[in-house]
Amino acid sequence: MVAAFAGKKYQCSTDEAYQTCSQGTTSIQVLIGTHPRPPVLSLQATGVAAEAATKLSDFAPQALELAHVNPRGQIADWLKQQQGKASAQTTAGNWTVEFSTEVDSDQPGAILTLTDKLCKANCGAE
Repeated sequence: MVAAFAGKKYQCSTDEAYQTCSQGTTSIQVLIGTHPRPPVLSLQATGVAAEAATKLSDFAPQALELAHVNPRGQIADWLKQQQGKASAQTTAGNWTVEFSTEVDSDQPGAILTLTDKLCKANCGAE
């Protein structure tokens, strides 16, 4: 999956638990492991919450496609409906989908986190 993002000119790096690919003010973090598919994906956009939420909505369709997440259309449409909200949660296919905004932090922005409901072991960062 990281190769797909690198091929689209994203800058990718690895820390202890995640591979991160970023471009401008948007990024995706993928939990590292030997799972058939990543159990946790986090899409992020930095900036003022309202602007970051719009950037995140624009970024999500391509990011979810490159990450092979389905039903990506349903998730992207749901995310657009969350504009103006501080947080929300839903389920789409085998994913738990959470949207949140960070306002009073050192990195304000908007975050979309997808957690695989089928994952049974090593499903989160240690």
